[in-house]
Formats: sequence, C-alpha cells, structure tokens
Amino acid sequence: MATWCRVETNGRPAYGLVQGEMVTIMDGSPFERYTPTGTRLSLSDARLLVPVVPTNFYAVGLNYRAHIEWAAARHGIPAKVPAQADVGYRSPNALIAGGEAIVLPKDSPGPVEYEGELVAVIGRRARHLSEAEALGCVLGYTLGNDVSERAWQKTDRTLWRAQNSHTFKPMGPFIVTDLDPRQQRIAVRLNGRVVSEYDTAAMIFDAAHYIARMSRYLTLYPGDVIWFGCDGPTEPPLSAGDTVEVVNDAIGVLRNPVVREA
Repeated sequence: MATWCRVETNGRPAYGLVQGEMVTIMDGSPFERYTPTGTRLSLSDARLLVPVVPTNFYAVGLNYRAHIEWAAARHGIPAKVPAQADVGYRSPNALIAGGEAIVLPKDSPGPVEYEGELVAVIGRRARHLSEAEALGCVLGYTLGNDVSERAWQKTDRTLWRAQNSHTFKPMGPFIVTDLDPRQQRIAVRLNGRVVSEYDTAAMIFDAAHYIARMSRYLTLYPGDVIWFGCDGPTEPPLSAGDTVEVVNDAIGVLRNPVVREA
C-alpha cells in the first residue's frame, strides 16, 4: 500500500509519497516513472493540492438504495432503482483541495448539500476490460465531496451549475493504493458531528462493474477519476460558517470550510 499526495513546492505542483508525517517529493508521477528528489517535507508544513487534475471527470449519480429511497420520500415520488449502471460527467474546474473553502453562490436559493463519496483514480490506459480485470487499471482511491445545489438541480435543464459551480468538488487528501473499494466505510462530519455514514459494500453496482461497462464505450486514461455516489440522507444543508469533512480510515480526512460568496 502506498499513499500519494500532490503538493506545492517551490511554487510548482509535485507528487510525493507520504510516510508517516513526512512527504518525499518525487520527480515524475505515479502514472509514469518517478524518482525521489531528496526533498522531504513535513505534512504539517506542506500545502496539499487536489491529488490529481483529471482529463475526464466521471460521476455516478444513483448507486445506493438508501439514498434513492430517502430522495424519493423527500419529493413524494416512488423510489426507482436504476436498472443499469449509468455515468455522468463533472467539471474539473469545480475541483478544490482540502482546506479550501466551498463557496455558496450569493444567488443560490439552496439547499446546498454535501455528498461524501469514494473516488477511483485510473492508473493506466484501459479499454474493453472484463469485471475481473477492471480494478487492475486503478492506481488508487481518494475521497470526494459532490456538493450539489438542489434548487438548480430541479430547475436547470442540465447540471452545469447545480453540480459544477466553482468550488463544488472538493477532492483529497491522498490517493491510497491497494484498497478494496467494496470494503470502505465513508463518513461525513458537519461541524464535528457525524451526519452520514455508510459502507461501500452497499453499492448497487460496484466499482469493477462500472469500470468494465465504461471501458466498453470509453477509453479510460491515467489520471481520470470516477466518483461512486453516496448513501443515505445528505442533510442538513451547508451554511456559511460550517466545516464539512469526508472521512475514511485509510484515506484520511477531506476537510473544507463553507463560506457565502461576497
């Protein structure tokens, strides 16, 4: 198991391997060849960046039964579990690192809600994979907070601002290799209180199924990311002054303050 991060050093981004409380800066990246530079930083002194800037940013919409049932009850409609694994897109422009602020747009009627998710980071080019082969193209896993503006999600023709507004996609803090995506527990804390907690074993379609299905029609490239959805309720909504955290024992804590646009 290896833990990768991406940090700012000498005014430029660089990948590093995390060992305890220290980061060894690498020349190169985990997607290609890399060698240690000899530079080591304390994690507490390092400025962590988004762990990867993807060329393609994929997101699963509805992939947990309890979340589907909660949303259906909230809107007074029948719960409809998807019959097949479908994938949407998000914008890399919305990505921010842990520690950066989620900005609530000043004209947002709300509610704006969190969605704490497991994220796969693709490690090699892949096409036409079987489910048995699918996880072999994954470098590792990180965490994402799929922030969503629900009023805009209902009224806009697409999700262009409901899901992709500036700062709406915190991701990090690390990429951890050799994790089983079916055996992870994801929690969300709001102002220190656990407001959501679930196991990825509850996915309707698991990571291998999604990756294999996607690779039938798409080419997956190193650095692409796939967000796998969340389970259960996603409330209370976010407010200025909040701190929201997505937590996993292996990957760490993705922590972001929330502010209102000036």
